Amino acid sequence: MCGICGELRFDGQNPDPTLLTKMLNHLARRGPDEVGQIIQGPLGLGHRRLAVIDLSPHSHQPMVDEELGLSIVFNGTIYNYQSLRRELQKRGFRFFSEGDTEVILKAYSSWGSDCVQYLQGMFAFALWDAHQQQLLLARDRFGIKPLYYEQTPDFIRFASTLPALLVSGQVDTRLDKVALHHHLTLHAVVPAPRTLLQGIRKLPPATLLKISPHSTAVTQRYWQLSARRPDYPRTERDWLEFTHATLESVIASHSAAADVPVGILLSGGLDSSLLVALLAKQGTPANLLTFSVGFEDAPEEKGSEFEYSDQVVARYGTSHHRYTIPNSQVLQRLPEAIAAMSEPMVGQDAVAFYLLAEQVSKTVKVVQSGQGADEVFAGYFWYPMMQAALGTDLERFRNHYFDRSHSEFLETVQPDYQGEDYTSDLIADLLAEEGADTFLDRVLRLDVTTLIVDDPVKRVDNMTMAWGLEARVPYLDHTLVELAAAMPSELKLKSGGKFPLKNIARQYLPATVIDRPKGYFPVPALKYVRGPFLEFMRTILNSQTCRERGLFQRTYVEQIMANPEGKMTALQGSHLWHLALLEYWLQIQGI
Repeated sequence: MCGICGELRFDGQNPDPTLLTKMLNHLARRGPDEVGQIIQGPLGLGHRRLAVIDLSPHSHQPMVDEELGLSIVFNGTIYNYQSLRRELQKRGFRFFSEGDTEVILKAYSSWGSDCVQYLQGMFAFALWDAHQQQLLLARDRFGIKPLYYEQTPDFIRFASTLPALLVSGQVDTRLDKVALHHHLTLHAVVPAPRTLLQGIRKLPPATLLKISPHSTAVTQRYWQLSARRPDYPRTERDWLEFTHATLESVIASHSAAADVPVGILLSGGLDSSLLVALLAKQGTPANLLTFSVGFEDAPEEKGSEFEYSDQVVARYGTSHHRYTIPNSQVLQRLPEAIAAMSEPMVGQDAVAFYLLAEQVSKTVKVVQSGQGADEVFAGYFWYPMMQAALGTDLERFRNHYFDRSHSEFLETVQPDYQGEDYTSDLIADLLAEEGADTFLDRVLRLDVTTLIVDDPVKRVDNMTMAWGLEARVPYLDHTLVELAAAMPSELKLKSGGKFPLKNIARQYLPATVIDRPKGYFPVPALKYVRGPFLEFMRTILNSQTCRERGLFQRTYVEQIMANPEGKMTALQGSHLWHLALLEYWLQIQGI
């Protein structure tokens, strides 16, 4: 897990090493162990390393294989790198390191850009083929690892975070109207390739970008998720057994691919609790490092789930670390958490992950997280509501997911930022894509391949990597997701959702953990906005910078500030927090 950056020039100039250094400095927290950069003709590559696999200097990056004429900077983890290494050795390749980075180089030499088809893991990498004079940018199937880029007639620059690209001072930072519509409608999700800024794009998940100094860029999608039933019949028991076996295999691979201890973020929910149970089954429970965080209660909602996480710890005797964060610290540290966001993210638990990661990083470099299970196995409350609704696919989805209607969007932003109902058009197109049998299949495919990338996957990456902590998400291993996508949707919806996981968990966990109401890593102060949090948000939205930006309509802002708890989104988020977060992020980034 690391931070990468680079520049390929098209104008005959050499990359500026000073700019590479500035970008690397901005990425320092993602990789505190080592830093490196190289310039090879028109190409410059930079890397910040968090040493997790092969801690020796042999896995230093940028990694150059002079014999093959290949260079790479890589962020992520390839869980099947050892089996790939053995296969490549049989093909005659010799290795000079013990890590997964070199495996990508050799895999590319063997299979070309098709090498990504062989990779099981989370990854974003830039690979330079000196013989073909071609730069290959690649991102994993679910966008677990980020990759942003800026392209002009003179160059393409890329980095693991959006702010790292801003250090050049040359980026077109005008707001993208289409992306703004997505951001304020889809719970801060801006599907790739767009970002809020016109001058910066992000590589979509499961996508390659091939570019050379003398040719145009070519984008290729290398994987698509099928949500169709298999041709051969499977019983409910078959599905449950296959899920159990696949989940155990995935968790084991995510734990084994490390030369450092791997902990678990234990929220107390079903997903992370099941990770603990299955890892305990595979090893010594007392050696499992688990971590939980909680916040102050609000009258409407508890601020922690310790009553559940404690039961899991008691059953398995893990080496547990529990942290309680007072509201005063949440507010004090909120600017830090927002500054760590590559794009503004309204999820209440962003600051929770940030503060938890700070503590966890003092003990381990790698953790497993339960993120993704709800999207893969239909665990959220809105899925059955959508399933029961009438209307077109778009209507059924929109009425239970969108943060605001298009008409309310027009009331929210000034005329210069208005336009068509871009988000409805996009969602309708994505739901209409072939390869899914039922409406819920189409919704879950949309969620796991598009929406989850920005919320919560990006949130987990940004908030943990801000402290040099690698977060792995086994529920988003493509082998498990492909199995779940082929499963009948009604099987996933049984027992209130996530039936396969609940069925597996009954062998390992207390019923109180399995059958409890769904929790949401609560930070009540950002949902029920009161007191100093309300004053903080009012100060942002009343600031001279906000007024001069002219993004929001003042009438709308005044209405929300006057009644902050009277306006909640379909997903139970605060409209006031959404506006304040967007404006504050823009201010922090100097936009």
